[in-house]
Amino acid sequence: MSALDQQIARFAPVDISAPIDGLPANEADALRHIIAAARVMDDLFLNQVWSGNAVLQKRLEADTAATGKSELHNFLINKGPWSRLDHNAVFVRPEFNVPAKPEQANFYPADATRDEVDKWVGTLKGPAHEAATGFFTVVKRGADGKLTTVPYSTEYQKPLAEAAAHLREAAKLTTQPKLKKFLELRAAAFESNDYFASDMAWMELDASIEPTIGPYETYEDEWFGYKAAFEAFVTLKDDAETRKLGMFSSELQGLENALPLDAKYRNKKLGALAPIRVVNVVFSAGDGNRGVQTAAFNLPNDDRVIKEKGSKRVMLKNVQDAKFQKVLVPIGGVALGAADRARVSFDAFFTHILMHELMHGLGPHQVTPGGRAVRLALKDTYSAIEEAKADISGLWALQQLADKGVVSKQIADTMYTTFLASAFRSIRFGITEAHGKGIALQLNYLIDAGAFIVNSDGTFAVVDAKIRQAVADLTRDLMMLQATGDYAGAQALLKKMVVIRPEVQRILDKLKDVPVDIEPNFVTAKQLSGK
Repeated sequence: MSALDQQIARFAPVDISAPIDGLPANEADALRHIIAAARVMDDLFLNQVWSGNAVLQKRLEADTAATGKSELHNFLINKGPWSRLDHNAVFVRPEFNVPAKPEQANFYPADATRDEVDKWVGTLKGPAHEAATGFFTVVKRGADGKLTTVPYSTEYQKPLAEAAAHLREAAKLTTQPKLKKFLELRAAAFESNDYFASDMAWMELDASIEPTIGPYETYEDEWFGYKAAFEAFVTLKDDAETRKLGMFSSELQGLENALPLDAKYRNKKLGALAPIRVVNVVFSAGDGNRGVQTAAFNLPNDDRVIKEKGSKRVMLKNVQDAKFQKVLVPIGGVALGAADRARVSFDAFFTHILMHELMHGLGPHQVTPGGRAVRLALKDTYSAIEEAKADISGLWALQQLADKGVVSKQIADTMYTTFLASAFRSIRFGITEAHGKGIALQLNYLIDAGAFIVNSDGTFAVVDAKIRQAVADLTRDLMMLQATGDYAGAQALLKKMVVIRPEVQRILDKLKDVPVDIEPNFVTAKQLSGK
């Protein structure tokens, strides 16, 4: 097997299906149009990652040799010619002249420097500053060579018009009022560049079909974390599982009130809505389907929406189940001692992912004093700190709920060991992106605190007497960085902790035959659309 094929083999092929038998014919037709709109997000995202992606993809598609097919396969997994699991190393042949992965992606001029853009942003005020640091603009050079902003609705006008047309067709077909409203408003947002009304409608969406489509996460903007990338998750709601997890919404204010922080940094009143949806994925695209697959998400990211309505947590159950079976169980068999392997449970895995998403909405979102958004204060460190915060505070929150009897004893007994095994799962994603950086930070912090130890045979174990306090301490440390907007402190913590230590590397070396993640084959979407 070639080195390239070995890279591809790290993603275990999995059929991802969802039950569509119960959908009326008109809703199934609406679903087809939503999938068609979602497919547009793939090309949009490729363009945002790198301006050369479209040309390179065509060259790879025209290459019928085995090497070309493997390069195309890996290109489609990674949404570009860089391996996201290998520090963004180029994997296509030198003849393609692919540069290092641009940290500014295609959101800023290729000839600009980070310092130039940062200084320019610093000269702006009011609406001009909001546009430059906002989610939905690209920064370009004008005819005079000066930097300026261009709204997504202009920069990506043609593909967004295509996506909007499909969403409007779907809106005509569905008889579900809240779904119709969201689809119409999101189509309008693609043309107006104002996503507020459609985000508010998405928060209220409660339908058999649960689409998430548009520009959301800012991970690709490695300069500042300002710019949102296009993605789509087309899903069907799992009513039974959603009802089961709905009880967590009522616990959020109590968790906020108990955060291990000074009271002045806590939110006295969270947004009124904190809906939770458990769904099964039909199709995902763009930033929602590149490299490691998303298991859950917490959106929108607009602080105005969060302040008014909170945010929605969406759990991708069929994706999580595939990850647990294909990846986490085999990892537990290598990373943990024999006595601990039975303490890796799907319920603990699933529920911690939920708590991770819930905790994105808790804790500081504005710097005290001053009220500046944490996202802007922490700049390029924000995503990694926020992912680590959501992870570790999710574990802290599970302990709080276990103490109250809200989660089962079985979850309470298995959550720390499951988290430890899952840390090895996540750190294999690489430490060049936010999630990988966040998990390296947590793993090393907990090792230093004595909460995780290495057994004589090299396997890892949880120290029950120390884990609870260590989790609370790290929750406090990360939230204080956010509450005070301590950019220098965040930089220093990441520099110290985002490393793979020898004892961790020894486990990783033993995991070479275990898949790192899954490569979804969306069989239900293909059944519906014939693609």
